[in-house]
Amino acid sequence: MTAMTKKYEFDEVFDSQAMYRRILTAMSNPTRTVDIKQYADKLYGEFPAMLAIAMTLLDNEVSFNVSGNDELAEEIVSLTLAKKDAVEDADYIFVTDPSKLADIIMRAKCGTLQDPHKSATIITVNPGQLACRIRLRGAGIKGEAELEATEIMKIALDTRDKQFYEYPQGVDFIFVSDKAELLSIPRLTLKEVV
Repeated sequence: MTAMTKKYEFDEVFDSQAMYRRILTAMSNPTRTVDIKQYADKLYGEFPAMLAIAMTLLDNEVSFNVSGNDELAEEIVSLTLAKKDAVEDADYIFVTDPSKLADIIMRAKCGTLQDPHKSATIITVNPGQLACRIRLRGAGIKGEAELEATEIMKIALDTRDKQFYEYPQGVDFIFVSDKAELLSIPRLTLKEVV
């Protein structure tokens, strides 16, 4: 009998648990960057960090959208069994083309006043140089904190703020750098440019 070999080395139990703790750390500490490279390196393709996040957060109970990247969408389906959905209905939205980010934010579901947690989490690539300093306030931040932000982060937060969500509605962001570093800004984190 021959042993079955996998196309990747990512352990669906142990690596997913470790990744989940790192994502949770980033989401509960909006100014903290966490390194997920050791997990992303166990996967393949053009966006291994996105796949590591998908394998951690998605299952057959949630929906997702990958705007304009059919190859990544098919990989996510095959690895997680999550169902593809329209941007407006997806629980998780993976953005590999930053030029589409503003449109996606405007279309993403933001939850309801009764169920604000039924909003989308937008996971986007975050290439580029640091462009400005932003000041953040909210849960997980003692008082306020300053953060060096890329242009993509600024566009995402500016677009989110223009939506005028009624508290506690909104969208959560996970930004993924080229070095597989992850930074999260939850929906209730307030921003101002310094």
